[in-house]
Amino acid sequence: MDKVYIIGHTSPDTDSVVAAISYAEFKNKIENTNIYIPVVAGEINKATEFIFNKFNIEKPEILNTLENKNVILVDHNEAAQSLTGIESAKIIEILDHHKLDFKYSEPIYVNIKPWGSSATIVAELFLSNNLNISKSTAGLILSAILDDTVITKSPTCTKTDKDMIKKLSEIAEINDWENFGMEIFKAKSGVSKMRDIEVIKSDFKDFDFMAGKFGVGQVETVDLNEFSNRLDSLLIEMEKIKKENNYHSVLLFVTDIIKGGSKILVASREAEKIAEAFNIKLKDNKAYINGLMSRKKQVVPVLTEKFNN
Repeated sequence: MDKVYIIGHTSPDTDSVVAAISYAEFKNKIENTNIYIPVVAGEINKATEFIFNKFNIEKPEILNTLENKNVILVDHNEAAQSLTGIESAKIIEILDHHKLDFKYSEPIYVNIKPWGSSATIVAELFLSNNLNISKSTAGLILSAILDDTVITKSPTCTKTDKDMIKKLSEIAEINDWENFGMEIFKAKSGVSKMRDIEVIKSDFKDFDFMAGKFGVGQVETVDLNEFSNRLDSLLIEMEKIKKENNYHSVLLFVTDIIKGGSKILVASREAEKIAEAFNIKLKDNKAYINGLMSRKKQVVPVLTEKFNN
């Protein structure tokens, strides 16, 4: 077989990048080959860059199109979140931890688990096949799990994720994984030097509902005050993104990992319907939602129920 590119979603977060790298390593080891190549669908974020520097990992190549390529999709399966050219790509496999929203003309191998991160699935594959996980790979996977589960605080976090965190911490020689997780989020939180569009797009996914296309971004912080003077300018940029890209709505959730809640910003022609869906009152298209931590578990299902009928 020719080269197979393993790739996560656009606006790559740590889990999508690490899942691609670690799954390529697993596939090449288990099949005794070197045809599986991890790539990314855009620039990596600050948290991922911090992790790469810590474990001395090289950045994967950025792929610009999937056109006519052999592809394994990780950390996503919706076409709206894939790189351009997905229509002509030969999709070999899917490894993911999100809801299945995928159609293809032939049967393929799909590995989806309701766990806190895609990297947890890869770690389980290494261990169940008795394959050695190096210190650096363990560190990468540990970082992705901590990031995606918000240091186990997210409602998406499962016992499997927690068990894997303990095992990987030992291999990676990380004595205090909670403190290490905070280091990752502090690296993520340095928004002062980021432009508004970079903040919005740092972890941004598209979703196609019957009502139209939604763009939903999420950025985590250890202090919401870091954003207090930027909310209006972020909303202006979100309106611009909505109009230029023909979105029904663009939402941004600024999540405080310490307090355990999110500030929601809404750019939408049906803002009140969104407020109704989340049972909140918007003031100047903003509101705080206590307890909201997970886009996958607490945002997408709500939007699906409200805007997919």
